Amino acid sequence: MTRVVVFDLPGGMASSLAITLDALATANTLARGPAPFDVVRLKIGRAVRFAFAPGDVVIVPGLGTATEESLTARLAEPAVQRAVRLLAQARADGAMIAASCAGTFLVAAAGLLAGRRATTTWWLGQVFRRLHPDVDLVPEQIVVADWPVATAGAAMAQMDLMLAVIAKFAGTGLAEACARYLLLDRRASQLPYMAITFMAGQDPQIARAESWLRRNLDRDVTMDDLAGAAGLTPRTFARRLKAVCGLSPVRFAQRIRLEAAVTLLATTGLAVDEVARRIGYAEPTTLRRLLRRDAGRPPSALRHNPARTGGKGRL
Repeated sequence: MTRVVVFDLPGGMASSLAITLDALATANTLARGPAPFDVVRLKIGRAVRFAFAPGDVVIVPGLGTATEESLTARLAEPAVQRAVRLLAQARADGAMIAASCAGTFLVAAAGLLAGRRATTTWWLGQVFRRLHPDVDLVPEQIVVADWPVATAGAAMAQMDLMLAVIAKFAGTGLAEACARYLLLDRRASQLPYMAITFMAGQDPQIARAESWLRRNLDRDVTMDDLAGAAGLTPRTFARRLKAVCGLSPVRFAQRIRLEAAVTLLATTGLAVDEVARRIGYAEPTTLRRLLRRDAGRPPSALRHNPARTGGKGRL
């Protein structure tokens, strides 16, 4: 039996905590034979002492923060600071750690992600990079299981994280049974849920480039065009775009075109060829390929299909 210690932080995200407890309870219910998990809910109060042991799994649910300002305030709270110290202690005692959403910032603050691959909630990705440049952040991933530490993306990714925990410590068969029981679909990426307008809006010049591209979707566009719309040199634009959105100019343009394509496919009766033409792709096969890759679903799920870049040097 694996002991799972679930941190219960004051002001934490209630749904994230509930998902954690429900997933573990479901695993214990569906398991054939003895329950695989001994669940301990640890309230992080004024003075917390806990004896961790090798083989424990410590779960950090989401913090419930939506902005950089609220995150900064939360990280300074005494209870959160105690949780960071407890995480460092737990890992030193041989426990494994799993966290989602803004809870990943606690794991990083404890020094447990240095040199590791990790993910976090997509809208705080650039804040994470700035605070923890020694972490190999992959914000498009929903779960990065780099054991003995695993991380997950935005709040509802807590369920994906828990399925990864169940698979690791009780077997993939039980994890799949839990997913079926809870009517969960597999999701491999946060990309379909990452709002490019939200990220671009954090920088006025990047926002100008985004707005210009949306008005010129049917054109062949180069990086020089986008940089010019932003009022930057191509090199500065690419660097600024990476810092703000975590994307290259090519991926930035593809994401905006795909958003437009998904809207057209879902709300009009246009053929795929026409949708592709309207968003600047000469070949409908490109749109199909990109939709499968980035949206994670076949074109038929959207009533039509996605596209692909046409020429060399074009975005």
